Amino acid sequence: MKLRKALDKAKKARQEEMQTTSSRSPALEVVKVDRTESISPVYSESRSIEFNPKKAIGNRCVSILPDAPEIDSYKVVRTQMQQRALEHGWNTVMVTSVQPGEGKTLTSINLAITFAKEFHQTVLLVDCDLKQQNIHQYLGLSSDTGLIDYLTNDQPLKDLIIWPGIDKLTLISGGKTIQDSTELLGSPKMKSLVSEMKSRYEHRVVFFDVPPILGRADAIAFAPLVDCILMVVEAGRTSIQDVKKALKLIPKDKFMGFILNRQN
Repeated sequence: MKLRKALDKAKKARQEEMQTTSSRSPALEVVKVDRTESISPVYSESRSIEFNPKKAIGNRCVSILPDAPEIDSYKVVRTQMQQRALEHGWNTVMVTSVQPGEGKTLTSINLAITFAKEFHQTVLLVDCDLKQQNIHQYLGLSSDTGLIDYLTNDQPLKDLIIWPGIDKLTLISGGKTIQDSTELLGSPKMKSLVSEMKSRYEHRVVFFDVPPILGRADAIAFAPLVDCILMVVEAGRTSIQDVKKALKLIPKDKFMGFILNRQN
């Protein structure tokens, strides 16, 4: 019954969002930049593919619910991040973890949705785990193109960006996977893309979901391209020794902090 009520609330909230944006064509164009006013996005260069609320909630994408118990925790993280970002002029964030399975992708999704609910900014979420591409699957989206198509096949960026029906949020996830992911993430083309994403819209926050630090070189290669880094650690699982090893592999001046996941 609780899940049914939650799904009904999520569906109602999504329908209200769709009604307010139905006159717009489906990446985000910011037409108001006054921080005292709500941003009015125009979806003109993205594919409109609705997410599956039931599957998303089942996968713990709780930020789509208005009254989920975890919402306040994500809002606290959002506020802390916004204060740091405003101080330093940051708007590109790499979300990673120490080891696989510590919840970095789910954290990226929930943070992106929480940030998108803020009235004065838009959000782009980019799936940079080129060996897996899981973000669209968490949200119950069908997507056959992703970041690899841009980096290797010169596919236009507008063909990759998805608007999932969540106001002020777009994402890139899906398509084929690749083994030589480190070389692509550290390539000049990727550097140029991050720079464009950073400067194109004044009030956009870009989250990059990047593979774990230990065991793969992807996060180490990608870290120099972003403004700041969040590290997800799992309560009762991630060891202090591994955390120390991971911290030594990323730039100290870019490290924003930890997110403790699955704490009872």
